Amino acid sequence: MFPIIDLAGGAFERGRIHGAQARARVERSIATYARLFAFCGIDWRGAQALGARYRDPIDAFDAELLAEIEGIAAGAGRHVNEILALNARTEILPPTYPGEPHPDWQGIAAANVAAGVPDWGECTAIAVRPAASATGGTLLAQNWDWLGAQRGALVLARVRASDGSHCLTLTEAGMLAKIGLNEHGFGVCLNILRSEHDGKQPGVPVHVLLRALLKRSGVKDAIAFASTLSFGGSSNILCADAAGDAAALELAPSGLYVVPAAGGTLCHTNHFLAPAAQSRGATLAPSLSSIPRLERAHALVGALPAKLGVADLQRMLRDEADGYRAISREPDPALPEEARIESVASVIMELAAGVMHVAPDVPSRTAYAPVRLRALAVA
Repeated sequence: MFPIIDLAGGAFERGRIHGAQARARVERSIATYARLFAFCGIDWRGAQALGARYRDPIDAFDAELLAEIEGIAAGAGRHVNEILALNARTEILPPTYPGEPHPDWQGIAAANVAAGVPDWGECTAIAVRPAASATGGTLLAQNWDWLGAQRGALVLARVRASDGSHCLTLTEAGMLAKIGLNEHGFGVCLNILRSEHDGKQPGVPVHVLLRALLKRSGVKDAIAFASTLSFGGSSNILCADAAGDAAALELAPSGLYVVPAAGGTLCHTNHFLAPAAQSRGATLAPSLSSIPRLERAHALVGALPAKLGVADLQRMLRDEADGYRAISREPDPALPEEARIESVASVIMELAAGVMHVAPDVPSRTAYAPVRLRALAVA
């Protein structure tokens, strides 16, 4: 299982604890993204400069979250621009990734190493509303597909903020949040999307937004909150709450597009579903397999029992029917290492119960273990 870190106190102190306790994993995150950005033609110095562009938007959005980022940098012994680059990694990555590498990417990677930088398709998500749930409560689940090297950088953070709110998130060390749930029974998953306008103007980075959303009371509250913001890149946040509401929040520099749940389940992969947003999507690399994965998810939901339980979702997330492009994804050795997407982890959340079932590997080859939000000790 991934390390569990309890974060409490003021914003800077929460970040300092994160950085100090996950220092080696922050180093892994930096190594992974320095190499990944090099694959895209961006050296680590340039990535930090791009990350620094997001400092003011984050400060204007939530000064406490910027203070927490500064605390992570202090605790991990890294420059704050490195931690900003991690938190804005989705916005920094060009819309073409994981397509063809930059022609000089190996030279850029070698220059990173010479400068002392560590060396070294995204996801299928589903929300199950109470009417379709065997537990009687809302379920929210996801396979997180990314670079396998980054598995060694993941942590589970239980966060108690200074206002008393608390959440549990599976995230990459150095980043504020990713997949998670809170004390209100509200949860979030993340699918990367790509549009041609990504990265042209800074906005609220999605990994910062995810942490802010983990203070919201439910889906309607999250939509109202996100609708006032501007974004530097594209992503989908599949969210649901214990009351049974669910929606896909498709973010893009052009705005927020909401896809509400129309039935008992809502599935999402890595392309825009909202009709108004579909023309804005960038061309996807075939290796992302976004459309066939979504079709397979719908087919599996149709073949499973009318009411889905945790075990049913485990079977769905372990599906290997399409080989290297399956829902449960092994890395394709025919691709460059920097483009080998695999299932790094899998999560199934029981929102009302505050339980996150975590598979810390490709889910078809490992077991799920429960991690509880309420285990956070009260200071």
